[in-house]
Amino acid sequence: MSTQHQDAAVAVVTGGARGIGLGIARWFLRHGHRVALLDIDAATLQRSESELAQPEMVLALHCDVSDEARVAAAADAVWRRFGRVDALVNNAGVAVFKPIGETSFADWRHVLGTNLDGAFLCTQAFAPMMLRGGRGGAVVNIASISAVRASTLRVAYGTSKAALVHLTRQQAVELGDQGIRCNVIAPGPVETEMAKLVHSVAVRSDYHDAIPLGRYGTVEEMAETVGFLCSPAASFINGQLLAVDGGFEATGVGLPTLRRRRQDPAGTH
Repeated sequence: MSTQHQDAAVAVVTGGARGIGLGIARWFLRHGHRVALLDIDAATLQRSESELAQPEMVLALHCDVSDEARVAAAADAVWRRFGRVDALVNNAGVAVFKPIGETSFADWRHVLGTNLDGAFLCTQAFAPMMLRGGRGGAVVNIASISAVRASTLRVAYGTSKAALVHLTRQQAVELGDQGIRCNVIAPGPVETEMAKLVHSVAVRSDYHDAIPLGRYGTVEEMAETVGFLCSPAASFINGQLLAVDGGFEATGVGLPTLRRRRQDPAGTH
């Protein structure tokens, strides 16, 4: 590795092979960080590593974040390659969309294993590395607006993300005392390839009816928020939940009616 990069800060991003995770990795690279990408999808991870085309700056590691041994092995690989960790983004997540009565215990454990256990295990593995250099660091957990607003067909997903919010606060208290800031974001719907596959026209219409900004968020908007929380500009922000959702979490009933009234103030239709 060239001397130009050997002292650069290091960010670890789980679920980094695609979507929001890959967008976050790109943000860190643009801002001079070296990046370790962890993902369970080996083929997509390899493809993304090739597309990033920065071999001195990127380490791609096939890893199931719900597996303690694999997380430990990935952490060792990051330390051997980079010798420091400054930021951890726990982005890896899965979802099962079923009614409560049809959600099996295996479904439940699969979702909580990745979304909650994964964030716990990765923080346990990488936080000590932040402390070794005496610099501290930042952890950002990626929850969901489903952590604070119940939606249909998301009993395991929503519960895992709500638990992740509280895990963040627990981390913020204890790790903050050692110089590691821990925060969590709750994205609303985001324009990812997965959303395009999963969200039907009806679902997209439902979201539009409940989001004051009237659109999905972008991967870049999520990445900018995470980057800010990991940056010195957020040096006194710790233990906070930030909804990045266009106002969805704040919205009650009546938004579609308000929009119709604004379009036809005289009430002629």
